[in-house]
Amino acid sequence: MPPGTAGRPARARSEPIDELARDWDACVAAAVHPDEIAALLESDGLSDERIRERYGVKDSFALAERLYERVPRRHPEPDGPPPEPWRIGLAGCLLRGLLFALPGFAYVLGAPLLAGPPGATGLPAGTRTLLAGALCGWAWNQGLAHRAYSWLGLGDRSAARRCLLLGTPGGMLFGTLVALAVSGTGHPAALAFAAGQSCYLGASGVLLVMGRERVLLAALSPMTAGAVMASVHPVPAPVRLLLLLASLTAVCVLGLLEVAPALTNPFSHTRVESAACAGPVSPRPLASLPYAVFGLAGGVLVEYAALGDALAGGGHGVTAAVALTLSMGPAEWLLYRFRGGGLAALRAGGTARAFRRATVRTLAGCLGCYLAALLVLVLVVTVAWPATQPPAGARLAGLLALGVVLWTGLLLQSFGAVLGATAVCCAAALAQTLALATHAGRPPTVALAVCGTAALAQTALVCVTLGRATAHR
Repeated sequence: MPPGTAGRPARARSEPIDELARDWDACVAAAVHPDEIAALLESDGLSDERIRERYGVKDSFALAERLYERVPRRHPEPDGPPPEPWRIGLAGCLLRGLLFALPGFAYVLGAPLLAGPPGATGLPAGTRTLLAGALCGWAWNQGLAHRAYSWLGLGDRSAARRCLLLGTPGGMLFGTLVALAVSGTGHPAALAFAAGQSCYLGASGVLLVMGRERVLLAALSPMTAGAVMASVHPVPAPVRLLLLLASLTAVCVLGLLEVAPALTNPFSHTRVESAACAGPVSPRPLASLPYAVFGLAGGVLVEYAALGDALAGGGHGVTAAVALTLSMGPAEWLLYRFRGGGLAALRAGGTARAFRRATVRTLAGCLGCYLAALLVLVLVVTVAWPATQPPAGARLAGLLALGVVLWTGLLLQSFGAVLGATAVCCAAALAQTLALATHAGRPPTVALAVCGTAALAQTALVCVTLGRATAHR
């Protein structure tokens, strides 16, 4: 063996692969996905060892990708319109976006509990307590929701309920303890509010994962009505507290009823047999950790978008946070549209290059639609809440860049490519934290620089990762 070649991967031998591509032209051209070609190779008796010896690639999947790239697609045309498995109603997604934003009315009703002199960070102690509890709740519930959705994806609704039954109380306790660590015992009202916030995040997460959006909307109606009333007429403190407790109790009871069937056997271990492997399949707990970290980093970036000036000693605004939260409805719908566009590109694209171009066009269209929706929501929030200041200049550009970061991060998550999205968002959150801690520039300028860089990096990551047909499984 020549020096320096040890450990070097074998170079694929083009001539045998080209000959195989000519022999299998009809089958390869009709394949929608390289996995179909891999199945054909295996059914023809080509083992991985023979493939390595004859074609110089590691296994049947690698050889299938080479064949897929060499042979243009010539799919047989279906008799009727092609199926669209990724079609979803826009109304349902908009409802979820509304449900993400409605809990903000709780802060309108509970504002007296958060009052107090600003601390060294420019925020009252009650606000700092709630922010810390909310961040922990977002992280915990993001990871828990991923694990529950994994069970639902395996078709085991009972296991998803057991997962939520066991995990939700831990998230409630975790958020409350973090709030206690931040506030101490000197702010009992704020601590009680933070504990209620943690309970709401856990119980509402159960209802959202299990598809009970309309039930959650009904449970939030007392709080919503009270907040609207408080915005036009003073509401006594006991009435505010009663309305908050009514909605919180309703959400918690409904969440408990949703997982109640799992109470009959809460500690049983569900084993799902897979036809593709010999043993049982179950979601690995550590697989949900990157999703939890992504939720934490995304929450930090959203809070900086809303409170960057206040953290630096300036004003206090909420337009960015409300608009971003509402935009999660259109964002979810556009994730499905991207999936549908990818499927259409697989059907129509004759070559790997054509598929990449189609994917980039679909990405540009979805991103453009999302940014347009975010801009409209900023205007709507400004008109509906005249006390807020609309973002402009660097602040508006930073908000749009943050929207790109969040949407592309969710897109990568939906394809299982969560590690790259988590790394980019964590780096952005850390950079913005260090910049604010050292007073390196004005908050809007810092946010624009950080989020703009993260948006470019993550968009490039989407193009590279999702521009391959094998990513669309």
